[in-house]
Amino acid sequence: MFLAASAIVFVVFFANVALGAFAGAAFLSDIGEMLVLFAASILFVVAILKKEADRKNKNGS
Repeated sequence: MFLAASAIVFVVFFANVALGAFAGAAFLSDIGEMLVLFAASILFVVAILKKEADRKNKNGS
């Protein structure tokens, strides 16, 4: 779930950068871009930590 959310938020960031580069019509400001990229990073880290915890619990370590 967190990995999918991270991917969706990153796609929003990428779409904003692509629109800004090619069409000159970015819909997020610099601060907005930073916050969206930060959210994608946090969601990705949460997803990886959850997977690691699940793997540890599954192996019984």
